[in-house]
Amino acid sequence: MNPAAPAKPVPYGDPGSAAEPTCVDDLTRQNVQAMQRLEEAALASRSRSDRIAGFIARFCGSMPFVGVHVAIFSAWLLVNSVPALPHFDPYPFTFLTLVVSLEAIFLSTFILISQNHELRISERRNQLDLQINLLTEQENTKMLQMLERIAKKVGVSMDDDPAVHILKKATHPETLVAQIEQAQRDGSHAPQ
Repeated sequence: MNPAAPAKPVPYGDPGSAAEPTCVDDLTRQNVQAMQRLEEAALASRSRSDRIAGFIARFCGSMPFVGVHVAIFSAWLLVNSVPALPHFDPYPFTFLTLVVSLEAIFLSTFILISQNHELRISERRNQLDLQINLLTEQENTKMLQMLERIAKKVGVSMDDDPAVHILKKATHPETLVAQIEQAQRDGSHAPQ
């Protein structure tokens, strides 16, 4: 399987399919595997600069990185502080300050590149979550509408439950966003 290829949908309910789930564990296993394929595809599709930046960011966030720096800085300070040795960077260690500053500039750039890649992946996950949630809401609304029709056919009255009438109406994302934004505006004006 090509790791850069998009994950193929799992054929739920396809008769004769080897991937047909037989229990909840099968469904969750297939979902986990599908998400793992998506993550692998995202990792495989990274550019060379993203891979390099990711490697450097991971190394910089590790204890070996700290150990290397402790050793180098200790040796630097020792060599430039012992009176019997020649000092290439005497106190106040101006050259060391320059080196550390340049390293900080490059490290922050690599970390930002790595974070940008992670942000793109996170935005894709959020979009996937949103689409699945919207689809689930649409499915639930349709099921409530179907259940109401079935209830009417068998002679069961649902008029005594006003929540069912409200929930069977489609939810509009634009309305929800407007309500969230209004609540945030109202909350920002509340006394603290």
